[in-house]
Amino acid sequence: MNREKEHILVLPEDRANEEIANGFIQIPNVNSRTIKIERPAGGWKKVLKKFEEEHIAVMRQYTKSRVVLLIDFDQRDDRLSYVNSQIPDDLKERVFVLGVFSNPESLRNDVGKNFEGIGEALANNCSDNTNDLWEHELLKHNKIELNRMISSVKPFLFS
Repeated sequence: MNREKEHILVLPEDRANEEIANGFIQIPNVNSRTIKIERPAGGWKKVLKKFEEEHIAVMRQYTKSRVVLLIDFDQRDDRLSYVNSQIPDDLKERVFVLGVFSNPESLRNDVGKNFEGIGEALANNCSDNTNDLWEHELLKHNKIELNRMISSVKPFLFS
Protein backbone atom coordinates (compact mmCIF):
# COMPACT_ATOMS: atom_id res chain seq x y z
CA MET A 1 0.00 0.00 0.00
CA ASN A 2 1.39 3.37 -1.02
CA ARG A 3 0.64 5.98 1.65
CA GLU A 4 1.06 8.79 -0.88
CA LYS A 5 -1.90 7.48 -2.89
CA GLU A 6 -5.50 7.01 -1.81
CA HIS A 7 -5.83 3.96 0.41
CA ILE A 8 -7.86 2.36 3.19
CA LEU A 9 -6.67 0.87 6.44
CA VAL A 10 -9.09 -1.52 8.16
CA LEU A 11 -8.88 -1.94 11.93
CA PRO A 12 -10.94 -5.04 12.82
CA GLU A 13 -12.14 -5.72 16.33
CA ASP A 14 -11.67 -9.48 16.23
CA ARG A 15 -10.83 -12.43 14.02
CA ALA A 16 -14.37 -12.71 12.65
CA ASN A 17 -14.30 -9.09 11.45
CA GLU A 18 -10.83 -9.64 10.00
CA GLU A 19 -12.15 -12.61 8.00
CA ILE A 20 -15.07 -10.53 6.70
CA ALA A 21 -12.58 -7.87 5.57
CA ASN A 22 -10.39 -10.55 3.97
CA GLY A 23 -13.42 -11.83 2.07
CA PHE A 24 -14.17 -8.29 0.91
CA ILE A 25 -10.81 -7.95 -0.83
CA GLN A 26 -11.11 -11.36 -2.53
CA ILE A 27 -13.46 -10.29 -5.31
CA PRO A 28 -11.61 -9.64 -8.57
CA ASN A 29 -12.60 -6.01 -9.08
CA VAL A 30 -11.35 -4.83 -5.66
CA ASN A 31 -7.99 -3.13 -5.99
CA SER A 32 -6.35 -4.98 -3.10
CA ARG A 33 -3.22 -2.81 -3.36
CA THR A 34 -5.23 0.11 -1.96
CA ILE A 35 -6.41 -1.62 1.19
CA LYS A 36 -4.60 -3.00 4.22
CA ILE A 37 -6.24 -5.07 6.93
CA GLU A 38 -4.50 -4.93 10.28
CA ARG A 39 -4.48 -7.74 12.81
CA PRO A 40 -7.48 -7.84 15.18
CA ALA A 41 -7.29 -5.40 18.08
CA GLY A 42 -9.13 -7.61 20.57
CA GLY A 43 -12.25 -5.55 21.27
CA TRP A 44 -13.99 -2.41 20.08
CA LYS A 45 -12.38 -0.25 22.78
CA LYS A 46 -8.97 -1.56 21.70
CA VAL A 47 -9.80 -0.63 18.10
CA LEU A 48 -10.38 2.94 19.30
CA LYS A 49 -7.21 2.93 21.38
CA LYS A 50 -5.14 1.63 18.46
CA PHE A 51 -6.68 4.24 16.18
CA GLU A 52 -5.89 7.04 18.65
CA GLU A 53 -2.37 5.89 19.49
CA GLU A 54 -1.13 4.71 16.08
CA HIS A 55 -3.22 6.21 13.30
CA ILE A 56 -4.39 9.74 14.04
CA ALA A 57 -0.95 11.28 13.52
CA VAL A 58 -0.36 9.17 10.41
CA MET A 59 -3.70 10.22 8.92
CA ARG A 60 -2.81 13.85 9.45
CA GLN A 61 0.50 13.31 7.69
CA TYR A 62 -0.95 11.27 4.81
CA THR A 63 -4.10 13.07 3.75
CA LYS A 64 -5.13 10.43 1.22
CA SER A 65 -5.55 7.77 3.88
CA ARG A 66 -8.90 6.51 5.11
CA VAL A 67 -9.60 4.24 8.05
CA VAL A 68 -12.42 1.78 8.64
CA LEU A 69 -13.08 0.90 12.26
CA LEU A 70 -14.69 -2.54 11.91
CA ILE A 71 -16.42 -3.26 15.21
CA ASP A 72 -19.28 -5.20 16.76
CA PHE A 73 -22.11 -2.95 17.92
CA ASP A 74 -23.16 -5.48 20.59
CA GLN A 75 -26.80 -4.38 20.12
CA ARG A 76 -25.94 -0.91 21.42
CA ASP A 77 -27.72 1.94 19.64
CA ASP A 78 -25.28 4.42 21.16
CA ARG A 79 -22.09 2.67 19.99
CA LEU A 80 -21.74 4.63 16.73
CA SER A 81 -22.25 8.02 18.37
CA TYR A 82 -19.74 7.15 21.09
CA VAL A 83 -17.09 5.99 18.62
CA ASN A 84 -17.70 9.03 16.41
CA SER A 85 -17.22 11.29 19.42
CA GLN A 86 -13.68 9.87 19.77
CA ILE A 87 -12.68 10.74 16.19
CA PRO A 88 -11.05 14.17 15.81
CA ASP A 89 -13.14 16.63 13.78
CA ASP A 90 -10.42 17.12 11.17
CA LEU A 91 -10.46 13.37 10.37
CA LYS A 92 -14.19 12.57 10.55
CA GLU A 93 -14.68 12.68 6.78
CA ARG A 94 -11.99 10.00 6.30
CA VAL A 95 -12.89 7.62 9.15
CA PHE A 96 -15.76 5.17 8.83
CA VAL A 97 -17.33 3.00 11.52
CA LEU A 98 -18.95 -0.21 10.28
CA GLY A 99 -19.98 -3.50 11.81
CA VAL A 100 -22.66 -6.03 12.64
CA PHE A 101 -25.34 -4.71 15.02
CA SER A 102 -24.85 -7.69 17.34
CA ASN A 103 -21.79 -9.70 16.31
CA PRO A 104 -20.49 -11.43 13.16
CA GLU A 105 -21.36 -14.87 14.49
CA SER A 106 -25.06 -13.96 14.58
CA LEU A 107 -24.88 -12.69 11.00
CA ARG A 108 -23.06 -15.84 9.87
CA ASN A 109 -25.73 -18.04 11.45
CA ASP A 110 -28.52 -15.94 9.96
CA VAL A 111 -27.28 -15.83 6.35
CA GLY A 112 -25.60 -19.25 6.20
CA LYS A 113 -22.27 -17.98 4.85
CA ASN A 114 -18.84 -18.12 6.39
CA PHE A 115 -17.17 -14.82 7.30
CA GLU A 116 -15.18 -14.55 4.07
CA GLY A 117 -18.35 -15.32 2.08
CA ILE A 118 -20.08 -12.48 3.91
CA GLY A 119 -17.22 -10.15 3.01
CA GLU A 120 -17.35 -11.19 -0.64
CA ALA A 121 -21.12 -10.61 -0.77
CA LEU A 122 -20.74 -7.16 0.81
CA ALA A 123 -18.00 -6.22 -1.66
CA ASN A 124 -20.13 -7.39 -4.58
CA ASN A 125 -23.01 -5.27 -3.28
CA CYS A 126 -20.73 -2.21 -3.16
CA SER A 127 -19.30 -2.89 -6.59
CA ASP A 128 -22.69 -3.56 -8.20
CA ASN A 129 -24.52 -0.70 -6.46
CA THR A 130 -26.86 -3.15 -4.75
CA ASN A 131 -27.71 -3.50 -1.10
CA ASP A 132 -28.93 -7.08 -0.80
CA LEU A 133 -26.83 -8.11 2.19
CA TRP A 134 -26.30 -4.55 3.45
CA GLU A 135 -30.11 -4.37 3.99
CA HIS A 136 -30.00 -7.34 6.39
CA GLU A 137 -31.43 -6.57 9.82
CA LEU A 138 -27.97 -6.88 11.43
CA LEU A 139 -26.28 -4.58 8.87
CA LYS A 140 -28.84 -1.96 7.86
CA HIS A 141 -27.75 0.41 10.65
CA ASN A 142 -24.56 0.97 8.56
CA LYS A 143 -26.46 2.74 5.77
CA ILE A 144 -25.33 6.33 6.42
CA GLU A 145 -21.71 5.35 7.08
CA LEU A 146 -21.72 3.01 4.10
CA ASN A 147 -23.03 5.68 1.71
CA ARG A 148 -20.45 8.13 3.02
CA MET A 149 -17.66 5.58 2.63
CA ILE A 150 -18.67 4.40 -0.85
CA SER A 151 -18.62 7.93 -2.24
CA SER A 152 -15.16 8.40 -0.74
CA VAL A 153 -13.47 5.13 -1.71
CA LYS A 154 -15.25 3.66 -4.72
CA PRO A 155 -13.22 5.64 -7.29
CA PHE A 156 -9.95 3.99 -6.22
CA LEU A 157 -11.08 0.77 -4.51
CA PHE A 158 -13.06 -0.82 -7.34
CA SER A 159 -11.83 -1.29 -10.90
